Amino acid sequence: MASTYWRDTRAPRYSLLFAVPLLVLYEFLARMLSGEEGVRNGADVLLKSLFILLGGRHGLTAFAVVLLGTGIVLVVRDWRKSGPPRAGYFIGMLGESVVYAALFGGVTSTLTGLLLNGPRTLAIVQGTALSVPTEIMVSLGAGIYEELLFRVVLVSALAKLALVGFGWRPWASGSFATVLGALIFSAFHYIGPLGDTLQLGSFVFRMVAGLLLSGLFLLRGFGVAAWTHALYDVFLALRGM
Repeated sequence: MASTYWRDTRAPRYSLLFAVPLLVLYEFLARMLSGEEGVRNGADVLLKSLFILLGGRHGLTAFAVVLLGTGIVLVVRDWRKSGPPRAGYFIGMLGESVVYAALFGGVTSTLTGLLLNGPRTLAIVQGTALSVPTEIMVSLGAGIYEELLFRVVLVSALAKLALVGFGWRPWASGSFATVLGALIFSAFHYIGPLGDTLQLGSFVFRMVAGLLLSGLFLLRGFGVAAWTHALYDVFLALRGM
């Protein structure tokens, strides 16, 4: 039973369906709070801006069709192949995500301290001050859209580039994609009007976080990685109240 849980919950019928409430809650809060500060998660803005650039006024529609259409196809295909998901597994996935989120900051700080030759207590939330509801909304968006952009799209694309374009072995391609993806993920947080002030400690912290999230994505799938990221950021937002 346990081995079945760990294997099955990485599959689309669990992983993608588990991420749906996160996506819905983020989009709902973003619409509700749009008149307050006009803020959305940066990865969300970047992804949708690319579609708007390519598709003009139909860009957002195209984005929704691609995102939802791809997800539905993957879930339906997996559902038909392996049968309906078990409701209890989703409870286990939520419990996992809460535990991982609670441990995430401590583990990342410890690894960052080892890399920088000393213990560090890092204040990662630095940018423009936002209201708590808006910070929670942005945190939920980080879980869904940053994992989609940096883990699903970027790391997969970099691995494919190294494998096919450079002719590297799979392990080398994966390592290259994971490390470069983590560097880009960290740098992303210092771009734009809400970007943080660039500091070595926070940059390395986020790079390590990117590596850990990539590992979590590979081991536990998109849904658990997205919820872990979102809940960790929400915990930080609530701790700062």
